[in-house]
Amino acid sequence: MKVAVLDITGKDTGRKVELSNEVFGIEPNDHAIYLDVKQYLANQRQGTHKSKERAEIAGSTRKIKKQKGTGTARAGSIKSPVFRGGGRIFGPRPRNYSFKLNKNLKRLARKSALSIQAKENNLVVVEDFNFETPKTKEFINVLKALELDTKKSLFVLGEASKNVYLSSRNLKSSKVVDASGVNTYSVLNANTVVIAESSLEGIESNLSK
Repeated sequence: MKVAVLDITGKDTGRKVELSNEVFGIEPNDHAIYLDVKQYLANQRQGTHKSKERAEIAGSTRKIKKQKGTGTARAGSIKSPVFRGGGRIFGPRPRNYSFKLNKNLKRLARKSALSIQAKENNLVVVEDFNFETPKTKEFINVLKALELDTKKSLFVLGEASKNVYLSSRNLKSSKVVDASGVNTYSVLNANTVVIAESSLEGIESNLSK
């Protein structure tokens, strides 16, 4: 699959790059995508939720009424979950939501995600670029030139660029990663994936193993 290379002003450079069919042209595996996205979202959860059970509630331990003769159920503690202000039954406890996935499955999921975006013509290849200083306005100009200012976008750079990353950090609809930071969720969550020319080799070598 050949794709035209654009510059950051959106103009065609007249060059084309060959995208590997092994990475950008496979038959997508929906279940692999599901598992990888599920793991990614699970890893975002802090797992710090907690509610107090009856042993942790502050309250008197005296018996609140006599055992018999009241006509109602017996009750031994004001901290019982059946009373207002009592402990919670089977409440949430801090836990780790992460789970393990096979590396080959994760690799398959990422290739599937890239193949879906390539098939739907949502991939754009641009020349490598950088900014002299972090400036959000410059990054917005790049988005406008590529007609992405109203869309969600993922930029994949050949190597980490602090200035480009900082320039995009305040924009909720755009995300910048390097070739090693490509993940299934980010690829599918973007309307358009913008790939820097130098990152293609890194992406293909990481996913062709």
